[in-house]
Amino acid sequence: MDVSLAAGSPARSRRRVTWTFLWLGALGAFATFALTARAAELQTFALVLESIVIEALPFILLGSLVSAGLSLFVPGRLFEWIGRLPLRAQVPAVALGGFAFPVCECASVPVAKQLIRRGVHPSAGIAFMLAAPVVNPIVLLTTAIAFSGRGFAVQMVIARACLGLATAITVGFASGGADPQTVLRAADRHEHDHDQEGTLAVRAGAALQHAVSDFFSMGRMIVFGATLAALFQIAVSQSTVSSAARIPTLAILAMMGLAFALSLCSEADAFVAASFVGFPLAAQLAFLTFGPVADFKLALLYGGTFRRDVVLRIVFVAACVVTLGSTAFWWFVR
Repeated sequence: MDVSLAAGSPARSRRRVTWTFLWLGALGAFATFALTARAAELQTFALVLESIVIEALPFILLGSLVSAGLSLFVPGRLFEWIGRLPLRAQVPAVALGGFAFPVCECASVPVAKQLIRRGVHPSAGIAFMLAAPVVNPIVLLTTAIAFSGRGFAVQMVIARACLGLATAITVGFASGGADPQTVLRAADRHEHDHDQEGTLAVRAGAALQHAVSDFFSMGRMIVFGATLAALFQIAVSQSTVSSAARIPTLAILAMMGLAFALSLCSEADAFVAASFVGFPLAAQLAFLTFGPVADFKLALLYGGTFRRDVVLRIVFVAACVVTLGSTAFWWFVR
């Protein structure tokens, strides 16, 4: 018997039990909510849940297919060469690779997991995962369009790209361990060990099998995260968040919390951020930078991919960097 599989069985059983309790709790909360909520609240809940799931699933599929393509067509020696680069050069270089990948945050998670499995340093893989949804050309273009009417398109595009890269690189250095054993969940460390063996048909079958597995695994987490986000939007009044707009630091923190709760796609969040005209630009920048790094759905995706301590470091360090960077931007533009 494969030792890795034997060792992974208890972990799979624990995850199965955990997910069972999570879903039972979610169903209980939803049943309580459905019995007590008004028709308008139920309609809003359904709309938010549907929009997040429909928006995210195609990008998860894209990310799973890109991950499979990396396994199938890119030779392992390329990843090994990247992995041999000095860490201080490897992390920013791989993060800058996000400019060439027009994927949102949902698609970047399976791609980053594949990079780490294939030999890229975990710090560099995490840096790519966080940079790609913020600095890719589609996101920067939508940011420019969203803020062009207010005359701040150039400032917001440059600030979002710079703060997004700074956040990704800082979190990468802070969160990545020395090898995949210290970053990925136990069940994910051995999944693609043999993808480069056999004929093209055999490798294609293995890659497709893993792509389907990644898609359904992460799709389940997206549905659960979207449910939490929809419940939050019903439970918390928007006026409560807006009351903090007059104080810059509170406005920044409030918009980061709102970005976490709304769980928007990074390719459309600029239009939502620009609509909060009562908030300073720095708070809108925090919304645009923190949302693609941490939200309800990403918390579930990260939890299904990385160890718990790594997920906590990603969220905490990102929150600190975005808060400091947005505050500096407020001083610059005020």
